[in-house]
Amino acid sequence: MESVNDLMKQGVINDVFPGGVLLVSTADSIIFFQAYGYANKFSGRKMSRDTIFDLASFTKPLATSLAIVKLISQKKLELHQPLGSILSQFNHTDKEGVSVENLLYHTAGLPDYRPYYKVLSKLEPNQRRDALRALLVKEPLINSPGIEVMYSDIGFMILCWVIEQVAGSRLDRFVTDEIYNPLGLEHLFFVDLDSKAHEAEFAATELCSWRNILLEGAVHDDNAYVVGGIEGHAGLFGTAQDVLSLLSELMAAYLGFPCTAVFESDLIQMLFKRQKHSGRALGFDTPSSVGPSCGQYFSRETVGHLGFTGTSFWMDLVRNVIIILLTNRVHPSRNNNKIKAFRPKLHDKIMKKLINEGLI
Repeated sequence: MESVNDLMKQGVINDVFPGGVLLVSTADSIIFFQAYGYANKFSGRKMSRDTIFDLASFTKPLATSLAIVKLISQKKLELHQPLGSILSQFNHTDKEGVSVENLLYHTAGLPDYRPYYKVLSKLEPNQRRDALRALLVKEPLINSPGIEVMYSDIGFMILCWVIEQVAGSRLDRFVTDEIYNPLGLEHLFFVDLDSKAHEAEFAATELCSWRNILLEGAVHDDNAYVVGGIEGHAGLFGTAQDVLSLLSELMAAYLGFPCTAVFESDLIQMLFKRQKHSGRALGFDTPSSVGPSCGQYFSRETVGHLGFTGTSFWMDLVRNVIIILLTNRVHPSRNNNKIKAFRPKLHDKIMKKLINEGLI
């Protein structure tokens, strides 16, 4: 893996990211796990394999989607259930008939993003979540449900509300109690900005102009930040090792031999099934047909996700390969987009090496 190691070092030198952690696993064995560069450029603190990253949109598949699966397994929720039957606030709106499935597939007809934080930041902190949810109810659809794919943060904010309504518990507490703790994942968590700060080594993200701080151990996403750090689209933090542990459990459940009783195999197979219309899995991404960020060597039976902060994971369900790349590419500015060209090169180099050496 010397060429992979060199490419990661080059990524730091070429300012693709200040620092990163790369982890490669095949058939439940870690074959590469290294840290590079800086967790904080200003202090000079080095990145380590134990650095905790703002995982950004990993929150969608690894918290929100898994919480939905857990509620389905508990017979408290159904995939085809419409919003109006769960949250009365959506009755008599254009979103009344939007299903949980629509939201997970990003086919609800919702817009991708709205800068709600600009309005919410002017309110008292204890008023913001209710105000956000009022905005979600009022947000008009831009397409009819089930017609087009529009990757949407807004849909996952609504799913967070669904989970909390059905579970009777806040999203972070539910996934911790039902999933992370039973799997022994101590380094996969949400940072509640309204409580005591976590004592941990975080990768720094943006020097943010509107917050006037360097974000370190506080969620980067503007909309999640303004409501206290816990939302359905962003807010999850974690280490590469704990992300791998969770993905490995999902892989095992998908293949039919779960290590624990946390996930049911049939539900994980349902979760990972690529929908023909959307080209997506439930809450998870799949390789795009043109210029996939995972490169050209992953099989069609692959799921994964990207995170805005510079994170990604990809799981080849046929070859039992997991590649996790965690970086702080938004440190100190979100305007650094060099990682888009870097990701496929890195994944191609890793996969070619694994294929050539007969490891997959």
